[in-house]
Amino acid sequence: MDAQQFLAEFGHIANAPGGVQQLREMVCQLAITGALTPRLDTDGDARQLLADIATLKERLIHEKKYKRLSKLESEALDIPPYIELPASWCWTRLLDIGEISPRNDAPDEAIASFIPMSGFSEIHRGALAPEVEHWGKIKKGFTHFKNGDVVVAKITPCFENGKAAVIEGLEHDIGAGTTELHVFRSIHTGILPGYVYLFLRSPYFAVEGEKNMTGTAGQKRLPTEYFATRALPLPPSAEQTRIVAKVDELMALCDKLEAQQQSRRKLQNNLRLSTLQAVASATSPHELQTTWARLSNNFGRLFHAPEDVADLRSLVLDLAVHGFLTEQSEDDTNAIKTFEDIKAVEKRLVADKNLGRPKPFQPLQENDIPFSLPNGWIWTRLGELAPDFQNGISKRHGNTGIATTVLRLADILKNQISLTEPRDILLTESERDKYLLEDGDILITRVNGSADLVGSFILVNAGGVAYCDHFIRLRFVNELIDVEYVWVASQSPFIRQQISGKFVTTAGQKTVNQNHIGSVLIPLPPIQEQHRIVKRVAELMRLCDSMESQLRHAKEVACRHAISAVSSLTGIAIGQEEEPMKAPQTELIASLRLGAAPDIKVQAPLATILARHNGEMSAKDLWRRFGGEIEAFYAQLKTEVAHGWILEPAPAEMREKPADAVSA
Repeated sequence: MDAQQFLAEFGHIANAPGGVQQLREMVCQLAITGALTPRLDTDGDARQLLADIATLKERLIHEKKYKRLSKLESEALDIPPYIELPASWCWTRLLDIGEISPRNDAPDEAIASFIPMSGFSEIHRGALAPEVEHWGKIKKGFTHFKNGDVVVAKITPCFENGKAAVIEGLEHDIGAGTTELHVFRSIHTGILPGYVYLFLRSPYFAVEGEKNMTGTAGQKRLPTEYFATRALPLPPSAEQTRIVAKVDELMALCDKLEAQQQSRRKLQNNLRLSTLQAVASATSPHELQTTWARLSNNFGRLFHAPEDVADLRSLVLDLAVHGFLTEQSEDDTNAIKTFEDIKAVEKRLVADKNLGRPKPFQPLQENDIPFSLPNGWIWTRLGELAPDFQNGISKRHGNTGIATTVLRLADILKNQISLTEPRDILLTESERDKYLLEDGDILITRVNGSADLVGSFILVNAGGVAYCDHFIRLRFVNELIDVEYVWVASQSPFIRQQISGKFVTTAGQKTVNQNHIGSVLIPLPPIQEQHRIVKRVAELMRLCDSMESQLRHAKEVACRHAISAVSSLTGIAIGQEEEPMKAPQTELIASLRLGAAPDIKVQAPLATILARHNGEMSAKDLWRRFGGEIEAFYAQLKTEVAHGWILEPAPAEMREKPADAVSA
């Protein structure tokens, strides 16, 4: 391995999403290909070790102490052409240096260890979790092993997740466990179980292993044939010992690096949340300006991943209900007048038998007010804003009426109505008048359903359907209330916290009722400002979408760069799926050439690939090594050309590809 190249790539790999895991896999790969430790003249040659094992094997077979797999022994050794081993190493197979799926022999009353699949770890040399059993109880129907054996899970997803182990520390030496294991038992002390373990954990074994798995999805298994006959790079015994020690040392460093990254990420999250909380808790325009300046000055340090943007969305919604997103106007109608008009409408409707209402609320007291509001705003309860507030239709037993689609919990997807499989029931005219939804209604889920839906607010944009009693409907006076403002406010942390605090659990089911929802406090701005808030929130959410997209793209670029770097260092694309890529609609006729060398800390995957290939290669080859979609490739190329890391090709060096060339 090129040490300088590794040092140049280390930061890109380690800081990429899942980068430390790629480092671990790379360590295993380098370990079994002779690139991790130096050779010593005193090591000897692995060919002599193989000869000694062959002699011992013949003796054990003659003494009937060796379990053979005759059908596999005659298969030729399939040596991979892309791996060149050190001179003192040689190729072999597990089948040739030990037993596959050995059996234990012990009295039934002997005490042994039982290890289910959950007792095996996915981390490097993770501790086993054995259970004590009598051998007679576990010797049939389970996989046998003993101290010194090496095992690997053979079923998906345990194999892909890296479940493997050196069996050691069993108090009673022998054991049995899950049937979903392949077991190797060395017959010679010159084969270190720890080295075989690294072989089974290496991408060289795992990547091809995944391709060779058989069976249906969710029940795929690694065949015994692959496990027993996969070509194994074998070093002399002394070097095996050094390799195992070096890998343990490097894995400990990876653990330390991962812990530091997690600690740093936790600090970043805490800093982001405290900064956003300071903005949300501002009590004056001056304080808001100060806290917002602190947020903007540290924006790059606070938002690193797409999921971080969710906190920014929450801040926008909280600022909206605090009255900090928009400027007040002297021409706005006072919200007190709006509230009085709503009460007048409610009074006119009170005689309507179809009108649903929660119980009357006690007047708000001073200690009920959580924070002060801008001039012209008032505090009210959600139940006092909707003159029509009622549950949906319950089970109906009549067999006459008008066929009407009824909305169920199953029709809600990501807080939106999705009538992919509508269901109709028969409703009378009066029931339809009472339960048909209109655009602008808000539905609130009363119960969990199959997902955690309780307390969700759904803005209705598909009127003309009825709704079942798993929902509460709020209907507003549209000229007095901007229903989109109510929906925006309902998504804010301030109101979400109120609603979650009102959940009642009955027989394991979370529920809310009309009175719970109706008692939720909501700031009410003048109708003109409601419109402005809705518009401003929509604008800021689009910015959040854009930011989230950029962070996601940066994450994808970092992943591809790390994969490319690991591939260059090890010869295997760790964790990269081989998928057909779309052909470019344009092509560069001339080669791309390296410009100014980028700093190793910046994300410049294309320039890095060029640097590895003498600073020049065709666009098509560069794209293929980049490993992403063509649009992402050209976007990244444009960025790196703009920074001067790649020399800009002349305009004449790019042309449109003909349609037949693209399809080919």
